[in-house]
Amino acid sequence: MGISIKSTGMSVATATTSAIEHSARAARGAMSSAGIEPEQVGVLINTGVYRDSNLFEPAIAALIQREAGIGLEYPEGVSRSFSFDLMNGACGVLNAVQVATALLETDSAQYVLVVSGDTHPSLQRRRPAADFPFVTAGAAMLLEKTDTPSGFGPVHVAELEGTPATRGFANIAEMGVHGRSLVTVEREDGFEERLLEVAGVAAGKAIGGHEGGLDLSRTALISSRPTAGFPAALAAQLGIAPEAVLGSGVVEGDAHTAALTAAYHQVDEAILAGYDTVLFVAAGAGPSAAATVYRLAPTA
Repeated sequence: MGISIKSTGMSVATATTSAIEHSARAARGAMSSAGIEPEQVGVLINTGVYRDSNLFEPAIAALIQREAGIGLEYPEGVSRSFSFDLMNGACGVLNAVQVATALLETDSAQYVLVVSGDTHPSLQRRRPAADFPFVTAGAAMLLEKTDTPSGFGPVHVAELEGTPATRGFANIAEMGVHGRSLVTVEREDGFEERLLEVAGVAAGKAIGGHEGGLDLSRTALISSRPTAGFPAALAAQLGIAPEAVLGSGVVEGDAHTAALTAAYHQVDEAILAGYDTVLFVAAGAGPSAAATVYRLAPTA
């Protein structure tokens, strides 16, 4: 038995700058690709952090659920859907995989949909800038339980002591009447080196803990992208070949919470056929990191 990716979806359309709409579009894309109906999604988990107009209530997951058309009606005999936010920055998607695994293993849901996406609260930006280094985009990962050994292994985490390396916050003292449209994002000097260090620790745990050992020559790497060179630098640190770093594609920059799912979505199946496993690694504020090994289904 494994917890596997049934399908993925992504939204980078320029018609909207709303993280809610981007995430909902990605969710609809993932459901359509899988050929399932919205009422089959038992749980939706949102991991996005930077929100439309700095919304805090209600849960953004509920707004995405509504926009995606999930659980809007409760016909007799159909289980109800529910949703919630799970926020842990760049590591949020892998934390959501942990929660989804528990739900699916206990048959608490048929499918779990993990959505993510960030935007500048002003809703006036699409591309990264010095004061907000994140791409406006959305991504969705539909998870299911299968009777095969393919799927996610345990999620391993790591953190370093000291200052957070990178952080985002609402500066109440300076916002004045513009609190719904402003956010402060700070990256410390040398933040990339610290994120590489903590990512290497988490990845090392995942590699060392993989049952039967992990053949790095048959392992692809998908990681967060706090800088353009981060994935390649992490691969070199771990001993993974440069050509095994996957998933930049149309997202040019740091998609933050959507980075891992967006990268996987853009990888051609023919490329994945050349590997047995994918190492997912995310690193961000804390500094903290999470990593897991995803066993791919064997190709015919």
